[in-house]
Amino acid sequence: MQIAVAGSSGLIGSTLVPALQQAGHDVHRLVRRAPASAGEIAWDPETSGIDPQALAGFDAVIGLGGENIGAHRWSGQVKQRLRNSRIIGTTSLADAVATAGVGIFINASATGFYGDTGERIADEDSPGGSGFLADLTADWEAATAAAAATARVVTLRTAPVLSPRGGMLAKLLPVYRLGLGARLGDGRQWFSWISLADEVAAITHLLTADDVTGPVNLTAPEPVRAADFSTALAHAVKRPAFMRIPAAAVRRVGGEMVEEMILASSRVVPKRLESSGFTFTHPSLTSALEYCRA
Repeated sequence: MQIAVAGSSGLIGSTLVPALQQAGHDVHRLVRRAPASAGEIAWDPETSGIDPQALAGFDAVIGLGGENIGAHRWSGQVKQRLRNSRIIGTTSLADAVATAGVGIFINASATGFYGDTGERIADEDSPGGSGFLADLTADWEAATAAAAATARVVTLRTAPVLSPRGGMLAKLLPVYRLGLGARLGDGRQWFSWISLADEVAAITHLLTADDVTGPVNLTAPEPVRAADFSTALAHAVKRPAFMRIPAAAVRRVGGEMVEEMILASSRVVPKRLESSGFTFTHPSLTSALEYCRA
């Protein structure tokens, strides 16, 4: 396949591109500067977008762009940046996909679509939730609409990605190695996750899963309680994690962001992905943390 990837320098994209190339695909990166090689295509996701002619002849476009959702406390300005970085860029890609006649459009999304699931298990047939993340994700997915004129559109409702070289574990592991790991809130909230290896393998799988369209949950099949995640992470680095930080204290530090990303439950399962024949390499948290320590 000839594939264009936006967001190729991020945590997922920087692993996905070489994996696709190793599988024999011809991969071009969308870059926000003048192309430095024949394998790069210039675009400006928040202003001029991309020239549809640059995608002529491509079989698939994969969009992985978007500012880090957890990098800053959510002020009004930050929220607007988060929306712009996802919705404007996705709209631009979707329009170009339709104009160029690309047959497959796979675009990032997030499990935040479901909001706080509480004890309820959420799959792709579950309704959307409420809150900033849920609204943002719904609008993000809606921005792919134009591409459906020519393409099989898949939106990747991705859970937090566990990686040996970045993402949330890059922030947590140094803290836990110092013995400062802590349970946030009561620890009973559910936490959905996926290993980086399974994230990349799932995207690769979905490129050829011709009968799969619409939202697909990219989560491991075994969500865990936040307290169990904390315990497992501490065990993985052979340190205790006895500290407890009350929810009220966490809210004072992180406000709405931690309310929706840390204190809310995310009990999301990959029903559609598993039904399509995908097999996880890291179905359990233990196996994922071993992979991240390798």
